[in-house]
Amino acid sequence: MPARKPITGRDRPSARLMLAQELDRLRNEAGWSLRRLADKLGWDHTHLHKLERGEGLGGPDVIAALDSAYGTTPHLMMLWELARDDAAREEHGGYLRLEAQARAIHQYAAGVVPRLLQTAEYAREALRAARPGHGDVEPQVAARLARQLILTADDPADFRAVLDEAVLRRPLADRAAWRRQLAHLVEMAAHPNITLHVLPFSAGPHGLTATDLALLWLPTGRTVVCAGSGCSGELVREQREMERLRTVYDRVRDLAMPPAATIAFLERLRAEERRGTEERPARGTPVPADGCGR
Repeated sequence: MPARKPITGRDRPSARLMLAQELDRLRNEAGWSLRRLADKLGWDHTHLHKLERGEGLGGPDVIAALDSAYGTTPHLMMLWELARDDAAREEHGGYLRLEAQARAIHQYAAGVVPRLLQTAEYAREALRAARPGHGDVEPQVAARLARQLILTADDPADFRAVLDEAVLRRPLADRAAWRRQLAHLVEMAAHPNITLHVLPFSAGPHGLTATDLALLWLPTGRTVVCAGSGCSGELVREQREMERLRTVYDRVRDLAMPPAATIAFLERLRAEERRGTEERPARGTPVPADGCGR
């Protein structure tokens, strides 16, 4: 069956472009300059100009204010939500393409085992927690496991991960599956291209608390930084912020256990699990949703 043609006969522009064009149209129809609009809303006129040029999405607050000023509620907010969702998909797809090319990947995991180190059982529970009621997650599990081949290929990427101790103190509901995840971490750390560190609770507050971070070094020499929290994540574009995050990552890594001590720690956790002496969480405590735990 041939693809359905757009009603207008033209390709659909991106939601970001549609939002930008609508913002420009509404302001011009109202006969307002950018400065007058800025005065009415209490927002900087250069920020509003960037929104009309499609150079940014802004946040829900400024979009709600624009909807109110133009009397279009909830029209602009609906366009903004579409643009935000498109941007999230583009960021995720862009990150995966870059990850596949990377020669080196360094990560900090705040609360979830990094996806490149997850067993199928861990990935399954994490995906179900992130998508309650969304049915079959097996295609996503298979895709996640396929990504891990970059660590075991003939010419694998160099991989280093700093795991916050919280990652290892939040077990799966299935304790046997959790023991297998711990064993998998030990097995992966035996590969010469994989280095693991545990950041103990005793390290105290640090610059990446509750922030997942991934640093990718590409064959071109370019460095890519992805930072996220909870279920969101984005590629960092601003050079100064990229440099800041690289410095913070290095300092956090310096606070972490060296590789040998990390393996000993993991083995101790496995032994505690086998003996059943570790304090158990409440029944059914799920692994957290892993939106940006790259």
